[in-house]
This record gives sequence, C-alpha cells and structure tokens, in this order.
Amino acid sequence: MHPHPPTVARHWDGSLATRRHRSLRVSATSPSRLLRTGQHSRCHTCGNRIEWYQRNNHRPIALHPTEFANTDVPDSCRWHLSGGIAYRHSDHSAWCRTPHAILCPRRTITTRLTPHLQNVRRQLAVRTRTLIDTGLFTPPAPAPTLTPRETAPDSHITRPVVQLLYTRYLADHPLHTIRCVAQTRTRHRCPHPILDPTAPAGAWTLLPANPRSTRRQLALADGLMAIYDLSHLPYIEQLRWRTQRCPAHATAHSAADLALTTWQVFDPLLHHHLIHTHLPAPPPSGRRTAGECREPSRPSWPARPR
Repeated sequence: MHPHPPTVARHWDGSLATRRHRSLRVSATSPSRLLRTGQHSRCHTCGNRIEWYQRNNHRPIALHPTEFANTDVPDSCRWHLSGGIAYRHSDHSAWCRTPHAILCPRRTITTRLTPHLQNVRRQLAVRTRTLIDTGLFTPPAPAPTLTPRETAPDSHITRPVVQLLYTRYLADHPLHTIRCVAQTRTRHRCPHPILDPTAPAGAWTLLPANPRSTRRQLALADGLMAIYDLSHLPYIEQLRWRTQRCPAHATAHSAADLALTTWQVFDPLLHHHLIHTHLPAPPPSGRRTAGECREPSRPSWPARPR
C-alpha cells in the first residue's frame, strides 16, 4: 500500500498554480497603524514574551500575550483592546488583558495580586530561570547612576528633547538616527530617517525647563534646557515627526507601521538627569550636522544633515 501523494493545485493545462501572497494593509480610518507582526517582543528585564500596544494618549504599553478572566484580575489592572488601541479597565466582557509590569518576575510589585496572577508570575519566573540557564537570555546589567547635567556642555545629546504639537517629547536616539517605522513594499521596515535634508528643519534653542502649566505639579527650579524646537514648522510636518515617518511615507496611507514610535512624553521630574543646560557645540569642521544648534540671538537657518 502506497500513500496517496498530496494534491497540488494546477491550472487547466497541467501547470502548477502558485498563490500570490497578499501584503497586509491597514485602513486609513484605523486608529492604530501598527501591524500585528510588529507588536510581539520580549521583556528586556525577564525575557518573557510581551505585546506592545498604543494607549489613547499615544504612549506604548506592554501587555501580557494571553487573556485572563475578569474575576482573576483586579479592577485597576484590567485593560481591553479596541481597534488596536489599549484602554484602561474592562469593556464589560468576561475577559481582559493585563500589563506585563505586574507579572514581570524581576520587578517589585506593589499591587495586590489574585492567587491566579501569583501563579502566573511564578511560572514566568521559572521560564526566566530556564532562559538564563540555557543561555537564551542574559539579564541586563544595572545602569550606572548619573547625576543631573553630568555630561560636558560640548558632548553630543544622545536623547534629545523635541518640542512639537505643543508637547515636549523625549527621543530614544539622536535626531539623525531616528528611523521611519513604515512598512515598505518588500515587507521590511523603511531604512530612511525621518530627518528630511530638503525640508525646513527645527532649531536648537534654550527654553525654560519648567513651563507654566495649569495642572498642579511640584515646583521645579527655574532654568533653561536645550530643546530641538519644531513648533515653527507647518502642522503637516510636525505630524510627520510625531508619527515617525520619512517624507516618502508621510502621505502613504496604505503603508502600515512595523514598529511603535519611540517618542516619550518628557517629564522634568522623571527625566531630570537628561536635561542639558547647554546647546550642542558645532562640529570642528565648521559644517552643520543634522539637528545642530543655532544660537537664539543669531539669524536662524535650516539645519541640514551632513
């Protein structure tokens, strides 16, 4: 007895029928443009799987990959998804999601967990130990403690503060290395930076580190900090920076995102050690680099990349 060979789709003339793969697309009216393939990641602290989602305030949050019953999750830890956006509390269904931060075995938990979540946290701790023993995960070394304004005045600002759309954002990388998050036609992430050498760019300037706000907050010492100001650019250009897209993908509504934007809302209390009180010094060659400073008292010209 011989097993039957698997059936292969063929055309009427006997030639093989190849199936074309369709590229994923996101609707122009979708609140989230992030593809599901770009949501999976691993916690850099414990090595377990997580899924990144955007909240309604455009800030990312890492959720546990699986769902839990509402009875097993405290009310303050319930999250639900709608249109790819994570919202706090439940959506009146029997299931919910929970942040990975309360289940991470390498973090100190201040929330009182239910017995089911405590069991899940112990399972993640065992998995972390297994990854470490097998060499698949290496715990990060403790970061050195930096004092405020420890860097030299002429050093390069690796995490600049950018002001756009009436908000200050903290970048994870230097300005000229911030990469576009859009998906190309080859299903890869766009390699181009969001800094456009042909368009008007921002300017480094010194602004108050504690802007006046109507909200109640702790009083900070008055002082100036180096900020890359984009507020004088048109709204469309500022929105392109906020969505972290290159000029080629700024108007490509059918192109989805393969990664989350790296912007983080700047908080002078939490990010006080990243405040720079001096503008970046110009390069020795005399040529301006991407995002180079311009003195406020001198005529400002668009900064162009090298």
